Amino acid sequence: MASIEIQVPDIGDFDEVTVIELMVKVGDTVKAEQSLITVESDKASMEIPSSHAGVVKELKVTLGDKVKQGSLVLTLEGANTSSPSGQSGTPPPQPSPLQVEGSKGNPAPAPVDIAQAATVSVATPVAPVAPAAAMPAHNPTTAPVGLPHASPSVRKFARELGVPLNEVKGSGQKGRITEADVQAFTRSVMSGAAQTQAAASQNKASGGGDGAALGLIPWPKVDFAKFGPIERKELSRIKKISGANLLRNAIMIPAVTNHDDADITDLEAFRVSTNKENEKSGIKVTMLAFLIKACVAALKKFPEFNSSLDGDALIYKQFYHIGFAADTPNGLMVPVIKDADKKGIFQISQEMGELAKKARDGKLSPAEMSGASFTISSLGGIGGRYFTPIINAPEVAILGVCKSQMEPVWDGKAFVPRLMLPLSLTWDHRVIDGAAAARFNVYLSQILGDFRRVLL
Repeated sequence: MASIEIQVPDIGDFDEVTVIELMVKVGDTVKAEQSLITVESDKASMEIPSSHAGVVKELKVTLGDKVKQGSLVLTLEGANTSSPSGQSGTPPPQPSPLQVEGSKGNPAPAPVDIAQAATVSVATPVAPVAPAAAMPAHNPTTAPVGLPHASPSVRKFARELGVPLNEVKGSGQKGRITEADVQAFTRSVMSGAAQTQAAASQNKASGGGDGAALGLIPWPKVDFAKFGPIERKELSRIKKISGANLLRNAIMIPAVTNHDDADITDLEAFRVSTNKENEKSGIKVTMLAFLIKACVAALKKFPEFNSSLDGDALIYKQFYHIGFAADTPNGLMVPVIKDADKKGIFQISQEMGELAKKARDGKLSPAEMSGASFTISSLGGIGGRYFTPIINAPEVAILGVCKSQMEPVWDGKAFVPRLMLPLSLTWDHRVIDGAAAARFNVYLSQILGDFRRVLL
């Protein structure tokens, strides 16, 4: 196989740059345009891609080396290129700035500003040059000076994980933030040992601090022990996470709630008889399963309730994934019934039972709690009359349901006993107006009153 020597291209006005990250090692197979190393000047850092595919035979640089144009980065073993001392093969239509040593026939790229270049030079170790003042290790507890020190690949990795780099402490050379630092920060947040500044400010506003981020007066600090015995218990991890989301949603969404009652007398009788007829199946049909199907029908008739805000635009979803609140020992969780429009009452009931059990056992996966386009929060048989559920952003509405009860209802001639189900529909006023919300509730009540309407 031919041996390819990868050199550093023209780096403009800079004589030398520093190698700050090695992205490959001996024996690695690399593709053309795959990043090999990261280098840094006093103005910017950038990644060096490979101009050829092959296997890394030997690295010619180490961390901290000063390199310049023409310095040797590494050697590759490849079959589709010329030897290092011979002429190179026909250059590709869009050649990389990195050149194979000895390829005199290929002109070097025009000089570019190193802050904008996608590649930089790399070299064998040279005599040390007095460096500019070294950047101290990035410390999130001190006031920031410019952007945190991190390579482009690390920045991309942090963006994919949603990690705020300015809150990560760097452990690399010159205080750089490494991929390992990002991973360690993520683990600490997931375990509850650390908290992002955004979450901390939300917790403060909800009672853990002075609420300065929202311009509120300080939260009262009281020594409750002076009034009597107390016991302190930390919130569960689920409540900490959901609490921050609920606070954000309650503050940022202009929410309004409509209350209504649905006559479910006939539907409840049908549900009871269905369970008796299918007792051997082991699947218990609940009123919530009928509610999910009824909501799907209402969402199809009023599609703005199945949308999400995206800046000044609305995203209308063509799927019907219905979340339902599940009460667990560790706090409220919201499993999601995917494609509820394509499933029958028995299948929905079975999935609900399985997901609710997983929620109680703490075994729900993130995928089973994501993607909802509308949520139902049912208090079931616990009791209560009406309540105001908080919208689960980025959804624009949520339905709250309380315990049904028998009530006298006027039928035009006399009062008759009917089983009435209290409904509480909370909606985002930026997307939905009062008239649409009233129509949604009326239509939903009509479906629950006569379930044959879902077929229309």
